[in-house]
Amino acid sequence: MFDSLTEKLGNALRNLRGVGKLTEENMAAALAEVRTALLAADVHFKVAREFVERIQQQCVGQEVLKGVAPGQQVIKIIHDELVRLLGEGTTSLSGARPLKILMVGLHGSGKTTSTAKLGKLLKKRGYRPFVVGVDVHRPAAIDQLEILAKQEELGFYADRVSKDVPAIGVAGLDAARTAAADCIIFDTAGRLQIDADLIEEVKKLRAKIQPDEVLLVADGALGQEAVNVAKTFHEALQLTGLILTKLDGDTRGGAALSIKSVTGVPIKFIGTGEKTSEFDTFYPDRLASRILGMGDVVTLVEKAQETIDHKEAEKMAEKMRKAEFDLEDFLAQMQQVKKMGSMQSIMGMIPGMSGMQLPEGADQQMARTEAIIKSMTKQERRKPEILNGNRRKRIADGAGVKIVEVNQLMKQFQQMQQMMKMMKGGGAKKMMRQMEAMKGKGGGFPGM
Repeated sequence: MFDSLTEKLGNALRNLRGVGKLTEENMAAALAEVRTALLAADVHFKVAREFVERIQQQCVGQEVLKGVAPGQQVIKIIHDELVRLLGEGTTSLSGARPLKILMVGLHGSGKTTSTAKLGKLLKKRGYRPFVVGVDVHRPAAIDQLEILAKQEELGFYADRVSKDVPAIGVAGLDAARTAAADCIIFDTAGRLQIDADLIEEVKKLRAKIQPDEVLLVADGALGQEAVNVAKTFHEALQLTGLILTKLDGDTRGGAALSIKSVTGVPIKFIGTGEKTSEFDTFYPDRLASRILGMGDVVTLVEKAQETIDHKEAEKMAEKMRKAEFDLEDFLAQMQQVKKMGSMQSIMGMIPGMSGMQLPEGADQQMARTEAIIKSMTKQERRKPEILNGNRRKRIADGAGVKIVEVNQLMKQFQQMQQMMKMMKGGGAKKMMRQMEAMKGKGGGFPGM
């Protein structure tokens, strides 16, 4: 989402390298580019102006610290200001039990899906979630919520006959209590635009169920319009938090950077994809780091801990150490990585890699590789050396790819196996000595 902004901020700060002191003159051009980058990202013009002014006040006249480049000092100042802009401090939910959450938003913002995603996330945190469908205007919303609730094993209640939203809310509360749920999430109706009937309906429901949290689900792709929607809902319902959705798309990010400053309401969660697992707690400091191209190692580690089977990982590591890694193991590793999200999202969490674009279709290529391996028999996966021409043609036909792609995969896998054998039994030291010798003779790998 922030790739363009990351690139532009990087260009703006590049000119400060080698400067001995931060002055008004050498900061002027850089800050002008920072402001342009923010406006291009659809950040509210007033927010962008005040952001740049605060940075300028902190930067001008600062002596460059020994051993720290001026650009690094400015990045630190901008990072702290981004955290402030995004909403520093806690973004946690109320600690009440049972925790009652009212979800509001416009039609198409991803409200129903976010209700299930939030339920799944809170279930992992030890809650017993229960979802209540109170959208009496769109029957498909209730059906969708019921399907998602079954999929994630959440409690569910809806009334497809009644049109009395407050009464349905109260009945949902009773059903949740009977089921011993300690977290009840209400999925309300949306509209294509805010109108008096929508606000009145939600106000009546709120008065009946007395929620601990009122969360607005806002479409991050709307930019400044999402900010205006948040302002209107907040004035009517006193929101306690925001959920920004569709942040995996080609959006400019202006809503995320403006919404807290303009409305005063903190972002508490973000939706980063269509899967129910692609939903995270919002951490301003982590997002600020990603915007500045510094990655997000903490989130990367958390995702790895959630998705990777540690016993399986240890078993794989041992196989690699003994050079016994086969195509069945390779397939298992690919499937573990896929659980963490798209390749581009993983790259964005690695420091220095967030601005790097993967070849187009990297995730599709991974899917094709998976299809090729799945088209093999178990014996073929464990003993790839038996793959003759006829077998390779059958595998290509089964995976729906050309035989050349099967050949390429096998060549890459053979190279990987050779590398493992070299690493086995002290081969790593020998390989390093050979590389050092090549360096001394002016050879070696490019850049070494």
